[in-house]
Amino acid sequence: MALNVSFSVDSPPLSVIAAAKIAGIRLSTDPSLPPGSDPAIRLASGEVLQGTDTLLRHIGSIAALPNFYGQDRLEAEQIDKWLEFSLVFLSGSEFENACSHVDGHLTLRTLLVGFYVSIADIAIWSALAGTGQRWESLRKSKKYQNLVRWFNSILTEHGDALNEVIGAYVGKRGLGKVHVGNSKGIVGGGNSKDSSARALPKENTAGFEVDLPGAKVGEVRLRFAPEPSGYLHIGHSKAALLNTYFAERYQGQLLIRFDDTNPSKESSEFVDNVLKDIDTLGVTYEKVTYTSDYFDDLMKMAEKLILVGKAYVDDTPREQMQKERMDGIDSRCRNKTVEENMAMWKEMIAGSERGLQCCVRGKLDMQDPNKSLRDPVYYRCNLDSHHRIGAKYKVYPTYDFACPFVDSVEGITHALRASEYHDRNAQYHRILADMALRDVQIYEFSRLNMVYTLLSKRKLLWFVQNGKVDGWDDPRFPTVQGIVRRGLKIEALVQFILQQGASKNLNLMEWDKLWTINKKIIDPVCPRHTSVIEEKSVILILENGPEKPFVRIIPRHKKYEPAGQKATTYTKRIWLDHVDASSITEGEEVTLMDWGNAVVKEIK
Repeated sequence: MALNVSFSVDSPPLSVIAAAKIAGIRLSTDPSLPPGSDPAIRLASGEVLQGTDTLLRHIGSIAALPNFYGQDRLEAEQIDKWLEFSLVFLSGSEFENACSHVDGHLTLRTLLVGFYVSIADIAIWSALAGTGQRWESLRKSKKYQNLVRWFNSILTEHGDALNEVIGAYVGKRGLGKVHVGNSKGIVGGGNSKDSSARALPKENTAGFEVDLPGAKVGEVRLRFAPEPSGYLHIGHSKAALLNTYFAERYQGQLLIRFDDTNPSKESSEFVDNVLKDIDTLGVTYEKVTYTSDYFDDLMKMAEKLILVGKAYVDDTPREQMQKERMDGIDSRCRNKTVEENMAMWKEMIAGSERGLQCCVRGKLDMQDPNKSLRDPVYYRCNLDSHHRIGAKYKVYPTYDFACPFVDSVEGITHALRASEYHDRNAQYHRILADMALRDVQIYEFSRLNMVYTLLSKRKLLWFVQNGKVDGWDDPRFPTVQGIVRRGLKIEALVQFILQQGASKNLNLMEWDKLWTINKKIIDPVCPRHTSVIEEKSVILILENGPEKPFVRIIPRHKKYEPAGQKATTYTKRIWLDHVDASSITEGEEVTLMDWGNAVVKEIK
């Protein structure tokens, strides 16, 4: 493919040339054009497109490259913003600010928009390359590591085309700046220019930057479904924030659904505190629902599956059942008649002694290599009272049975699940197929694991019940309330979670990273106070200190005025911590904060 592109050899539009090279589109130049002329494309229809950004969009639209101008309208709009932002690099005073902004944006991203190199990447890459030595000196430093990584990856992927462009144009007359031209795409001529750089956005837009498969703006419906068997911990925070991110990105809805199918472990206290934690995290949602709202419908569905032969009641002892599932051996109850199964199901509903020995299992495939498909349990008996509905039911659905049903009924479009459930995804879809319900798209993300940290609610509960901690909000606990009580700012937790992204790779994170983020947030605004440990404290006597004590009002934070002021007493006698006093020797000069220096003449 060839395009009749006119641009002055004195002011070549580097990004347009690079994009055309990568797309395999031949360009021609017009040496007769006066310096500073806008680059233009004359279409077969006779119309003329002018301006660097307009030409980039046109090349992006016709190039035989995946998503070169974005895969949808949302990505195209994001790309347009980056094309406009490339002008910031023209401003000498804003150059490094622009580098810093793009570096922050690339903290958790491989590319500027989506998963494919786009004209946005080419525009910013060309803006940097066009500055010649100024960018090369920064590129050799470690100041903008994310930006350098991205720049090098673009060069590696499209080295032949880009090296040819660099060799032909960078360092030549007219380079060292990016030609602006007309960004509005005037058709039929014109020569409007806008050489002013746009203001640098202040916000750092680093985030997950991944796509939900098949998601459409305005049609996404998600759910965050915690079990009310404990308080939310840092691992749950990732799931909550990831759901929030996608709901906002696709202008969709987010439901909070309590998976309350095990009355032995759940309570209203946990429901109340989970909602409190969700509010603390700043998660916005459409409404709160409960799996228990659907217990009647779930029981009807279980009966339906029994009647059509897709489920059966099994009284095999638990240990034997587990072994049979492991070995792929059919249960002796698998081929019972519908009448026999229904009779045993009624015993389960009544919570009789006979019913307590039974469970309902799905009739899937006992020989499937994926053991989750080997006739999983759908229903079991439980005589404990439910925290919401009391003793109305004696049977309760398992999570594996209830979750796909409620997801489909509530109109969930995408179910976000930790990758530890990967082997059960096939089971999820198979159960929905047997139920003859609408399928739901599953999106996996990696579970957040912290080193030396228990994130099992069952194990955390043991510490609470045995009095090893003050409660679920103990500052040693990894719960949201615990780490907040310890001094963590929610803003730091959100930043920490967002930096993990939506990757499916397992994350084993250090706590130090979280507290480092927290320190950056609180250090500029945290008031300073001074204290001395009373035990073994040591008195320091200043020979030429003030004869009468006096008070001076000084700032609590020398660089943050809103922190207020504090009263400091100046006297001849000053208390020192024992550990500090122990490190001092006679004749040594020491610094006393907010006083000055003093020479130690004698130690007793």
